[in-house]
Amino acid sequence: MSEAPLPLQLTPGHPLFGLGYSGTHREYPCVRLADDTAVAGSADVAEEVPVAFVYNGRPHVVMMATPADFEDFAVGFSLSEEIVGSRGEIEQCEVVPYSQGVEMQIMIPADRAAAVAGRDRQLAGRTGCGLCGVQTIADALRPTRRVAPGWSLDPEALWRAESTLAARQSLNQSTNAVHAAAWATPDGALHVVREDVGRHNALDKVIGGLARDGVEPSTGFVVMTSRASYELVQKAAAAGIPILAAVSRPTGLAIRLADAAGLTLVALLRGRSGNVYAHPERLITP
Repeated sequence: MSEAPLPLQLTPGHPLFGLGYSGTHREYPCVRLADDTAVAGSADVAEEVPVAFVYNGRPHVVMMATPADFEDFAVGFSLSEEIVGSRGEIEQCEVVPYSQGVEMQIMIPADRAAAVAGRDRQLAGRTGCGLCGVQTIADALRPTRRVAPGWSLDPEALWRAESTLAARQSLNQSTNAVHAAAWATPDGALHVVREDVGRHNALDKVIGGLARDGVEPSTGFVVMTSRASYELVQKAAAAGIPILAAVSRPTGLAIRLADAAGLTLVALLRGRSGNVYAHPERLITP
């Protein structure tokens, strides 16, 4: 079972050492305003770092991400973007310091590298943007994979997963500025939890963590602390995850894609309630 990531300690051997980063978060001075008073204080602030994905020596995209779980991010991004078809196709993955961020230098089969070269992203992916730099609508709205039919879920598992997620969000407890994605077993027990300034990054890290653990994503479901946007549906479907639940609202495109993909989409998951917008037949109800 994957454990929650530990706070990042930047030792001299760490890729970000000397680049001005102190870990996943850092205490910064501030002035607190309240009514007509101003008091000097400090607060924890989430860090973000540019992460460049380089496949077989060719740059593909730069994403802004929380400086943690780099290998999970690389594997999950490669799988959810369908750059590779399986974890085994990633021949090498190395974290290399570069300028003010890091490069993920990833080696994949030559035919896969040739395919990804045809859809390179030429812009940086800003925080919270899962598709920045995609050059064509066809790249952004690639055909959504169908999720295989299978097991059904008792809503009690949804309630349990949502109720226990906050306690696993250690970075957000300090900064109140990051999203979380969690993969849960059918009984609602959280197995992999990842946090990031970008919701799509958090999901990629979960997918990567599952792949590195040898866990089949289709045997559980995902809970997100964000809105349910369409790129999250695409990534979940690409990984074979049958149920995606989010605490905030969905977009119309996310609903349509979930419906087309055969993916159960739950939104406004709060407490013991939620709205099912696509494929409710997977949820066991009275």
